[in-house]
Parts: sequence; structure tokens; C-alpha cells
Amino acid sequence: MNIFVWIVVGLIAGWLAGMVMRGGGYGVVGDIIIGIVGALVGGFIASILFGAEDTGNGFNLINILTAFVGSVILIAVTRALPDRSPV
Repeated sequence: MNIFVWIVVGLIAGWLAGMVMRGGGYGVVGDIIIGIVGALVGGFIASILFGAEDTGNGFNLINILTAFVGSVILIAVTRALPDRSPV
């Protein structure tokens, strides 16, 4: 999958995850980053659970859903971490 498709899928997945998880939000750039990292997390989890070798075959609903689930997991984990005091 080329970089443009990763960014678009990451943006969509990050935005959807931000809407579902509700909270302060991360902004457009934060949503893209959360979505891209979430796509990696979701792809890793999908490969373990379903034995899928290649989940990145372009812009399709399965990749968006995989990235969305990974983004939701990533947001839940980051919210579960204790707040750090500013240095």
C-alpha cells in the first residue's frame, strides 16, 4: 500500500476511532498518527487471530475496519496509562 493510501486509511480510521471513543481528541495530525499506528496494531492482531498474511492490499473496507479496531485499541491503551506530570 502506498503512503497516500496509508494516510487516507489512517485519517479515516483515526477519525472514526476518535468519534467512537469520545474524549478530548487529537486533532487532524493526531488522528492520522493514531490511525496509521492503529492500522499496524490492527494488522498485527488480525494476522495473529486470522492467520492473514497480507492485510494491506489497498483502500478497502476490510483495511479501514482493521485500522479502526487497532486505533480503538490504541486509544484505549493510551487512556489507560497514568497521566504524567509536566517536567
